[in-house]
Amino acid sequence: TPATFGCRYAVVAKSPLTGGWGDTNCGGDFGPNLKFAGYDGVFITGISEKPVYLIIDNGKAELREATHLWGKLTFETDDLLQSEHSKTAKVVSIGPSGEKLSLIACLMNHRIDAAGRSGLGAVMGSKKLKAVVVKGDRKVPIADIEAANRLRKEHIAEMRGPFLEEFHKYGTTGHTAASARSGDTPVKNWGGVGIIDLSDTSALEREVTNANVEIRTGCWRCPAACKGRLKEGAGEYKYPAGTHRPEYESQGAFGAMCLNNNSEAIAMAGYICDNYGLDTISAGAIIAFAMECYEHGLITKADTGGIELTWGNHRAMIVLLEKIARREGFGDILADGVKVAAERIGKGAEEYAVHIGGQELGMHDPKFAFPAFAGKPTAARYQMDATPGRHTSGFGPTQFQDYLVNAAGLCLHSNLIIADPVKYIVGFLSAVTGWERSMDELLKAGERIANMRHVFNLREGINPLEYKVHPRIIGRPPQKEGPLAGVSCDIEAQVYWNLGALDWDRVTTKPSKKKLLELGLDDVAKELWP
Repeated sequence: TPATFGCRYAVVAKSPLTGGWGDTNCGGDFGPNLKFAGYDGVFITGISEKPVYLIIDNGKAELREATHLWGKLTFETDDLLQSEHSKTAKVVSIGPSGEKLSLIACLMNHRIDAAGRSGLGAVMGSKKLKAVVVKGDRKVPIADIEAANRLRKEHIAEMRGPFLEEFHKYGTTGHTAASARSGDTPVKNWGGVGIIDLSDTSALEREVTNANVEIRTGCWRCPAACKGRLKEGAGEYKYPAGTHRPEYESQGAFGAMCLNNNSEAIAMAGYICDNYGLDTISAGAIIAFAMECYEHGLITKADTGGIELTWGNHRAMIVLLEKIARREGFGDILADGVKVAAERIGKGAEEYAVHIGGQELGMHDPKFAFPAFAGKPTAARYQMDATPGRHTSGFGPTQFQDYLVNAAGLCLHSNLIIADPVKYIVGFLSAVTGWERSMDELLKAGERIANMRHVFNLREGINPLEYKVHPRIIGRPPQKEGPLAGVSCDIEAQVYWNLGALDWDRVTTKPSKKKLLELGLDDVAKELWP
């Protein structure tokens, strides 16, 4: 639709990584083309006896054999399926990591867009589903196209300015080096201090990161176009032309977390993850964990197959990442995340396994008061959201708008770019659907989503209060040096206050019957409170 930033899609399943609710959100052009192919959503159940892919062509859905695609990297899979179904077809697929059921496997579309978190690539792999292909030219019905187009014009006019220009040029890489120094980005597996342990952040500077960008691109009809595609790697790392410029989260994971200051190695790491179908956040965090285990003698060169996993060793990082992607050698030990890896390694390795509920954390330290997180319980969200460890999810009433934005198919970055996001969320939803809803009513939908995700986990036996929060995340003990010296998070107070605000029990975390009925979740109330 004309809705600005309105092209995203979600993938949802039970997460093999956490055992609870799993979802992941992605941009690009797959979402709109699923709609053009005639569908709002697709439910996939069961397990195929042999590899298959799903083709949806103008309202007709069909499963086809994919034996010839099994084992292929995502880039080649994309090319082969487009050659079979035309260049206008859009593909989301898994790579070998998903096929081999790596619990940090993701889905990829158009080479550069990842539905990254929750390990949902492994779910597709378990079903022997290699890809979903969509193709169609159906028109999207819009209640008031004139109003929608008018809002888009107004929206884009408001966005023009220095911030939009910066965002177009650098995307999320605009603040990476500064974040590594300020304490926003976790450093050295969450145990370091940026200005001390990574005193040289030159390779993370935005000019360096973007020096090899050949084309700036964006998601479907996005006026910000914040992404970049790289020229062919000309140095030590020969990634191909068209490789996605790493985003901030990938830079944090393969840069600051591993004490790596080699920009080209980070780009190469991103290329490997995209091609094999791995979540860059989890993959970088796992290598940082392995480096710390190596530092303390829990693993040796005999374990790693000769790889010298010293901090900042970018060559070792790339070699190990390829082994993780292929499930080869020591990479097989690490391919299911730090929680499982620590159990496999033993010897006290859990001391260095920074995760919550099995999922590695996003690259924002909750001890750092980043302006975009103002008023949000940033430590508690890592523990209490239905998808723990996620930097784009939240916990408490302040997050209902984020759930609403995701459910509407909008981009969370739009909240940073526009002065009045409420005006456009309400306006676009009204213009497109014809439903007149106030922001309060829409936020109630966000609250409904928060409760539905949470009670799914309760059904699966998960009480987030029982998650162990690694002390490094909340500063216990606090760091002695640097910008976060002396800073700890009062996570208990954040959790206690928000449980009350949500009307969830402070011991069991069950939403009250009154709250569920108020949200219209009568069936859930009946099941939870028989």
